[in-house]
Amino acid sequence: MNRAYRIEGYAIISSDGFIADTQGRFPDVLRNDADQRFFKSAVDRAAAVARGRITHEQEPNAGKRRLVLTRRVSGLAPDSRDPQALFWNPAGAPFEAARLALGLRQGALAVLGGTDVYAVFLAIGYDAFHLTVSHRVRLGAGRPLFPGMDKERTAAGLLKAHGLRPGPVRLLDPAAGVTLVTWTR
Repeated sequence: MNRAYRIEGYAIISSDGFIADTQGRFPDVLRNDADQRFFKSAVDRAAAVARGRITHEQEPNAGKRRLVLTRRVSGLAPDSRDPQALFWNPAGAPFEAARLALGLRQGALAVLGGTDVYAVFLAIGYDAFHLTVSHRVRLGAGRPLFPGMDKERTAAGLLKAHGLRPGPVRLLDPAAGVTLVTWTR
């Protein structure tokens, strides 16, 4: 895609494809220091982030522009508690309107999840998706990276089906069995 801004997804998943437990919470067992360093560095460089409303409400903003996906607004609405945040309902306003209202004209939009947020941008089109896998963690149930994932419909398969190709595997943490693959167009 030839544009002045980029859409880049960031996620760590269990070996069976989950980003959260059955209650929608990020499990501590998925937290990895090497992945956190990679993630924090990328988010620090991003022009803005996109995330779901619940995470937005739980994690204070350190001054970064935020596109907050929610069904609680009809289209676009400012967050009265955070001047850097813009609420966006993808069913009520196109991404282009949200992007421009947020002031994202160049740089990276870091998509940080959850499941429905990742799916919205899968349809819009990622320029890159940085997929970390914790191969020694199996959750067995929970919230998958993308809706509808199962043994046949994997994260890698869905990224490939949406026009992304895997780069080389990076071993982020050999002791923990954590790898990173960046998928690009």
